[in-house]
Amino acid sequence: MSTTPFDPFRSIDRTFDRLLGEGLRGASASGSIMPMDLYRSGESFIAHIDLPGVDPSSIDIDVEDRTLTVRAERRSPEAEDAQWLSRERPTGTFARQLSLGRGLALDRIEADYRDGVLSLTIPVAEEAKPRRITVSHAG
Repeated sequence: MSTTPFDPFRSIDRTFDRLLGEGLRGASASGSIMPMDLYRSGESFIAHIDLPGVDPSSIDIDVEDRTLTVRAERRSPEAEDAQWLSRERPTGTFARQLSLGRGLALDRIEADYRDGVLSLTIPVAEEAKPRRITVSHAG
């Protein structure tokens, strides 16, 4: 008998898929290395991506055709005479992509790296914000 395991985050993923277009790509492989929190606050989407031990100068962020890509490198500690007993922390270059939906101000994305966390602020575009339309009438 085949059963499907319960996934409490499935509905959350679907919600973000609707809000951000195609959703998150690479979440399964990169998610464990670059875990991310993503939420809306006011008129911006905020992403916090964990990047502990990463040199801030190695972080590269670009947007191409509504795909935001974050790349970063965590280098292995140099120790020529080391006899490793355990090496559990991943090293190398890591990447994470987000597919951004329409209605976001891609030219106003801000990034800040503090205490091992990269924070991205992605504002909603002016034309996508709700606005009130006045009805004119004669008389």
